[in-house]
Amino acid sequence: MMRPLEDVPQCEEVLFKRVVKILVPELDMGGPKARRCDLGSLRVSRSKQLQRFRRKGMSRSVFVGLILFALGLISIFNGHVESDFEWYSERLINRAFLSRSEGGPRWPTNIWKSRSSKFYYGCSDSGPQFPRPLNESLSNGYLLIATSGGLNQQRTGITDAVVVAQILNATLVVPELDHHSFWKDDSDFINIFDVDWFISSLSKDVTIIKRISDKAMRSMERPPYTMRVPRKSAPEFYLDQVLPVLLRRHVVQLTKFDYRLTNRLDDELQKLRCRVNYHALRFTKPIQDLGQNIVQRMRKMSSRFISVHLRFEPDMLAFSGCYYGGGDKERNELGAIRKRWATLPDLNPEGEQRRGKCPLTPYEVGLMLRAIGFGNDSYLYVASGEVYGGEETLKPLKDLFPNFYTKEILAKEDLKPFLPFSSRLAAIDYIVCDESDVFVTNNNGNMAKNLAGRRRYMGGHKRTIRPNAKKLSSVFRARHKMDWETFARKVKSCQKGFMGEPEEMRPGRVCFGRTTGSLKGGPVIAYADGRIGISILLFGHGKPFIQALYAEVNDL
Repeated sequence: MMRPLEDVPQCEEVLFKRVVKILVPELDMGGPKARRCDLGSLRVSRSKQLQRFRRKGMSRSVFVGLILFALGLISIFNGHVESDFEWYSERLINRAFLSRSEGGPRWPTNIWKSRSSKFYYGCSDSGPQFPRPLNESLSNGYLLIATSGGLNQQRTGITDAVVVAQILNATLVVPELDHHSFWKDDSDFINIFDVDWFISSLSKDVTIIKRISDKAMRSMERPPYTMRVPRKSAPEFYLDQVLPVLLRRHVVQLTKFDYRLTNRLDDELQKLRCRVNYHALRFTKPIQDLGQNIVQRMRKMSSRFISVHLRFEPDMLAFSGCYYGGGDKERNELGAIRKRWATLPDLNPEGEQRRGKCPLTPYEVGLMLRAIGFGNDSYLYVASGEVYGGEETLKPLKDLFPNFYTKEILAKEDLKPFLPFSSRLAAIDYIVCDESDVFVTNNNGNMAKNLAGRRRYMGGHKRTIRPNAKKLSSVFRARHKMDWETFARKVKSCQKGFMGEPEEMRPGRVCFGRTTGSLKGGPVIAYADGRIGISILLFGHGKPFIQALYAEVNDL
C-alpha cells in the first residue's frame, strides 16, 4: 500500500504543489477531481509535452535543471538534503518513464536489480479510524480456524483468518494447521511460526489467544459450531451468515480455510493482510537460523545469487494435466496420480501448454535465464521437492548453471532434524529465496505468489522473474529452428513486463496474473479503479517515500 498524502507536512505539500504546477502545468494538484490517495489526475501526453518544450524554446536539459533545482529547494526548506539525480532523471524525464506509449515496458538495464527499487518500501500502518480490538470477554465470541494445504496455502489461510476475526470482532484462537493433506506433515503452528510474536504483533488489530480456557469451555452450553464458507466470500457474507451463529453459539470453527475471503476488500483490511503476512508470521528461531546460515554459505561463494523455486513434483505435473514428452510411462504414472482428484476435468495437454498453464521444465528455466543474460558462472539455489525424473530431469539445468546448490547440498547434517517435516523444509527454502538477489519461478503456485508479494513489499521490488509461459511456449517449441541470438531476443521480448519492475504493477493486478485488486499474492501499488499507478519521490519525516499518482490509461 502507498503512504497517503496526508502524511506529508502541510507546508511541504503546498510548496511541492506550487513548484510542480509551475514547472509541469499538466499536473493538476488539486480541485474536485483530486483523489484521496493521489496528487490529482496526471494527464501527460508525451508528444504534446515535447511540442510545448519546442514552442517555449525550452530544451530537455533546461527542464531537467529546473526540476532538480525545485526539488533541491524543497529539500532546503524541510531540512533535508537529497541528491539522487538518477531517480529524477529516470522518473520525471527519462523516455522509459513514458515507454508505455511506445508499446510497453523497456528491458531493464540491470538484470540483477531494478534501478528504482531502493526508493520503495512497504507501508501498511493502520489509519486513525481503524477499530481497535475488544478484550476477549467483550468480543462477539471465539473463532477457530482449520487451515488447508501446504505451508504457503496455509499461510494465506492464516492471513485471512486474522482479517475475518477483525470483521466479526471475534477473538481468534491460533489456527490449526493441516495434518492430512498430500504432504502429511504433523507440524503445529508453534513448530513453524513464532506464536508469541504472532499474538503480540497483532494485539492492536485482533485479540488472539493460544487456546480457549477450560473455564470458558465449561460455560458453553453446546460444542463449537462447525461450518465451511464458500471460497472468496465477501465481508458481508461473514456478517450476514457467520456472525449470527457466532453470537448464538459463542464459538464457531471454519474448516478447510483456504482462499475463503474475497480479494476485494477496503484499504484498511488490505493493509491488515500486509501486517499479518509480512510482519506477524515470523518463522521459529531454529528455522530462521538454518535458513540464514544457508544464505551466508551462498554469499561466501558469490556476492549475489539466483534462487529458483522449481515445482516439478509428480503431483504438481499430474494436477496440471500437462505432458512433457515421457511417452506412455509418463502418461500412466501421472494419470494414476491424477485420479486422486475425482473432480478434475479431462484436459488437453497441448492446449494447456499453449495457454501458459504448464510449469516450465528445469531445462526451460535454464534456457530462459541464459537468454535473459545470466551467465553460466551465476550461482543458483534451487528450492524444490521431489523432481519428477530425478537427476535426469535436472541435468540440463545443471549443465547450463554448474554452480547449482540446494539446501540438501549446503546443510546436509543440519537439515536432518527437519527432514520428516515438509512444511519446515519449505520454510527454509522460503527464507533463502526471499534473501536471494533474483527470484525465479517455473510455476504459478502459492509459494511463488507469496514470495513475489513479499519481495515487492519488504524488498522494494527485489528482482522477481515470473515466466510469461503463454508466450514462451511457442518460442521453446521452435528453439531448434533458430540461432541462439534470435532465441535470446525472442525470450527477452516475451519477458518484458515480467521482470519484477515497479512499473509492471497495475491496479487490480497482483503478481502472477491475479485479476483483482487483492493483497493475496502481494501488495497492490494502485487502487483497483481502472487506472495505472505511477510513482514519484517526495520527502517527508527524514526519509523519502513514495506517493502514488494516477494517470488515465489512454493518456500514456
